[in-house]
This record gives sequence, structure tokens and C-alpha cells, in this order.
Amino acid sequence: MYRKLNEECGVFGVFSPKTENLAEPVYRALFALQHRGQASCGIVVNDRGVFSQYKDVGLVPDVFNRQILDSLGDGNIALGHVKYASKSNLERSEAQPLVVKHVKGPMAISLNGVLVNGAELREGYELNGAIFHTACNTEIISYAITNHRLSQPSIERAIEQAMYDLKGSYSMLVMSATKLIAVRDPLGFHPLCMGRTEDGTVCFASESCALVGVGAKFERDILPGEIVVVSADGVESIKTHCGQKTGMCVFEYVYFARPDSVIEGCSVHKARCRAGEFLWKEHPCEADVVIGVPDSGLDAALGLSLASGIPYGIGFIKNKYIGRTFIQPTQAQRSDAVRIKLNVISETVKDKRVVLVDDSIVRGTTCARIVRQLKEAGAKEVHMRLSSPPFMNPCYFGTDIDSRDKLIACKMSLEEIAEYLNVDSLGYLSVESVKKLAPEANLDFCVGCFTGEYPIEVPEEIKKDKFCRKIGETDAQTLNKELEIS
Repeated sequence: MYRKLNEECGVFGVFSPKTENLAEPVYRALFALQHRGQASCGIVVNDRGVFSQYKDVGLVPDVFNRQILDSLGDGNIALGHVKYASKSNLERSEAQPLVVKHVKGPMAISLNGVLVNGAELREGYELNGAIFHTACNTEIISYAITNHRLSQPSIERAIEQAMYDLKGSYSMLVMSATKLIAVRDPLGFHPLCMGRTEDGTVCFASESCALVGVGAKFERDILPGEIVVVSADGVESIKTHCGQKTGMCVFEYVYFARPDSVIEGCSVHKARCRAGEFLWKEHPCEADVVIGVPDSGLDAALGLSLASGIPYGIGFIKNKYIGRTFIQPTQAQRSDAVRIKLNVISETVKDKRVVLVDDSIVRGTTCARIVRQLKEAGAKEVHMRLSSPPFMNPCYFGTDIDSRDKLIACKMSLEEIAEYLNVDSLGYLSVESVKKLAPEANLDFCVGCFTGEYPIEVPEEIKKDKFCRKIGETDAQTLNKELEIS
């Protein structure tokens, strides 16, 4: 179950003042959020309390076609979700949105986040007779809300009370028969924003790029801890849980978000260019060309090039039909994807000293293969620069970094990693600099995966059960075997 708790997803919701075909705009929004999850997707349309849904394993264009979208019918409220799997055998039942029916009426939930006390809550509900059909956090949250709904006058007040029970990250959308509700955890781990179309339709999305896809104008970010309720009576904000310290995941700026998104007032593209500038100040070198690893390394490479004066070049052609190797659930699948994902443009790198910029190194196998491709294409030197610090600790709040025994920085020194990757020099962005990537946001960031210091307490029993496996003497041999496979 713990493996399933690790997820990074995209959510979208829409509330229209009139009944219309909402599956189409939700479909377009999910397309814009596809980078946040490629394992499953789903849409739920609400027509006066009657929910029509369709979800399945696969990419958005593979799961939905015109016939399916039309079958969802018209409505005035709708939810969408894209999800990535932390295991290879994701089941259709675990795709979202999750629809539940209870005595107070139907409810649907789209969630991006992870509860650190999910196992504790689940056990308590099960001991009281609850029966779970999935192992995902969304179902746990549904029980928390429905339990409080029995004693609260409205669903938004039930959510307000349920938030006292929930510990962890959750940017989620909740749909009842008459309302669309956006909720962000008190620390604001993951983004959630609001927009509006010219006809008054209100939209919520994980990223602002999804608003553009449906013709909505960005209005504002949902505050950490805020509950925003949209109904026929208008828009209401509940700020009972606001005002605490913040803990936005800095990896949203480094990797997860699309560069054309704006999060908490800061352009993701600008934040990544700033990372490149910091990298040059911290790790200068003599080189002939700067290239980035598509897609999240490109902006940082541009920033490094501008700061250093070293020409920026296009070093890779990416097969756009291959998903992100970082979020492939198994090593074999990651290796297979790398083989056909990137091709080197030899004219850019042949007989040149190359600065190669990427967002991070997690396991190391993907980076090692990319370096090998550059050397085979004729690069004289490869100087690798990473726009994030070394991953030294697991993430408990949504990023797919689930155990220290999979992190190359936990097994090797900087020199050993450089030797393993076969690079001429290696430089990581410092923790101090990564905290400065988005000064416009004026937030404190969660950098626990780099420092081991988390903005909220992580239960010790989860750490033992889920993450703290013994790192043996054969780890380097295992990494070399993985490289041979790739």
C-alpha cells in the first residue's frame, strides 16, 4: 500500500452557470496536464446530481474518444484527473476521479497528494467497519469527509473539519450534487489555481497552463489551507486553515510543472533560467556549447548559457511520443524508454566541450546513458550540471523518490558519481540557491528530499517500513548492471 501512496497527479474542475458539454473542455485541460501523469485518467460530469463517469488506464487520447466524451452527456459541473503509477500494474479501479455515494448524496474527488498519516486513518476506519476498494489516499479522504458530513450542515464544513484529521499534501477538487470545491493543504505542498472564462465559468487546475487550454483567464492561486466553494450562489472562501507556514515543493519549479505555467506569481520558465544562472556562478567551466536535456533541462541550460556567454545549442531531438523516463514505474521500462526517447544532434557536440544541463539525478542510469550517447556522437568533454541538489532522502509528499537505496547520491561520493556517469566534471545546484529559484512566490519551500528536514513531522514507523532499507556493499555493482541493461 505504501508504494501506492507515492503519486504526482494533475487535477482539473469546472463549474458552469449553464448546462453544457463539459467533457470536452475537461479533456483539453487534461491534455495540458498530461505531463503530471501518464498512467491513467478520468472525467466525471455532474448533471443536477447525476454523475456520469469514465476512467481507465492510459494516456488521455488513448482513453477518451469522441463517442466516450459524448456519452458523458451535458452538465454544469465536471472533474478530471491524470495520474501516474508508482508500480507497473495500476488497476482501473485506482484511476481517478473517485466517485462515492452516501446518505448525504454523491461526491467525487480528484486528488494530487499523499497523506503521511494515511495508514493510521485507514486502520481506524477499517476497525469501525469501513471497507476499502483501493489503496489510494483519495478513498481515505472520502471516508474522512463523509464521516464529518453526517454531523456538519454542508459538505464544505465537513471538509473543513476533515482537514484537522489529514496530515500531508493534498491539492484536491471535490464535487457534490450542487457544488465544486477546491482544497489545498495548509502548507501548500502542490499548486492549485483558479481561473474564469468570459461567460462566468469557474475553473480550477493544478497548473495555469490548463486554464489556457480551455480559454479561461488565470485569476489567482488557491491559498495554502484555503477552501474555495463554487455554487449557484457564487464563490465563497473559507480560510480557517490558512496562515500557517508554507512548504511548497520546490521540485514543482525544478521539474514537474510545465515551463509556461505560473505558480504563486513566479514563471516556471524564469525560475529554471535562474537555476542555470546560479549553476554557472557555483560551477563554472571552460566549454564550447551548452545543451539541455529535454524538457526540464532546457530552460536551465538557456539560463546558464546567458550567464556564461557560452553558446546555447540544441543537442537532442526528443521523440515526443515517449513519456518521461522519471515516471516510468519500473527500471526495465525506464531503460526501454531511454533507448528511443532521445537522439543526439552530432553536429552540435562533435569535437566540442559540452556543458550538459539536466534537472536532477535520481538513480543515475538515464543520465549515464545520455552521457554515453554524447561521447559516441563525438563530444570531447562532457561537464554535467544539475539544477537541483543531490537527492539524499525520500519524499513523503508526492514525488517519486521512495527510498534511499534507489538514490545514487546516497551510495556514492560526488567523484564516484562523476566516474560512474563518465563525465569530466559534475556540479549540483546548492540547497541555498534552490530555495531562491522563485523569490516572487515569497514562500518557504519543502526541500526535505535534499536535506532530510521536512516542514511537518514524518512518522518514524513509516520511515522504517517504507524507506530505510539496508544499503549493502553491492550497490555499485547493481548500478553497473542497470547501466548495462539500459
